[in-house]
Amino acid sequence: MLTLALNIRMQGKLVVIVGGGAVAARKLKTVLMAGAHARVVAREICPEISELKNSEAVEIREGSYMATDLDNAFLAVAATDDSTTNEKVRGEAEKRGIMVTVADNPSAGDCTFPVVLQRGDLKIAVSTGGRCPTFAVDVRDQIAGHIGSEYGVILEQLAAAREKLLTNGSSSTYNATFLRSLAKRLIAEFTERKEPLP
Repeated sequence: MLTLALNIRMQGKLVVIVGGGAVAARKLKTVLMAGAHARVVAREICPEISELKNSEAVEIREGSYMATDLDNAFLAVAATDDSTTNEKVRGEAEKRGIMVTVADNPSAGDCTFPVVLQRGDLKIAVSTGGRCPTFAVDVRDQIAGHIGSEYGVILEQLAAAREKLLTNGSSSTYNATFLRSLAKRLIAEFTERKEPLP
């Protein structure tokens, strides 16, 4: 499946998650961490989702899926254990021009959720295009063994240096060369230390 790797600002956008089990709970956690609001619709809600009932960012409706559940949605997540319901969500989302991800049939949707390794503001996403999510997890875990918390610290230092260069009006070619050189030096320093950072 051909896809575009893209970071989307989700702050305040509505994600409708149809399903109330473990898969829905994982998707809910992911969208909340991105700053989205969520509407969860399911006949049965697992305890992990129920715990968020009083959160301002989560609206929970217990009951069968209805097309109106997608009102004002930016993204729909079909995550039930019933393929017929998932297909209804997909079809309605498509009609309305809403992006949709389908947990039990990734190729039917518009997008999939990658697994993410996060070190401060540095995010490394691994995706198999929905073909084998467990392999994406294994690859992410392999990367995690090489990319420690120091990379988040390095990013902060590089961002501060970049901001300073931008305010000084240096050329973009000089900035890129300088920042790459600084990044290599900082990575080498932290690697030599081999000490975890706070």
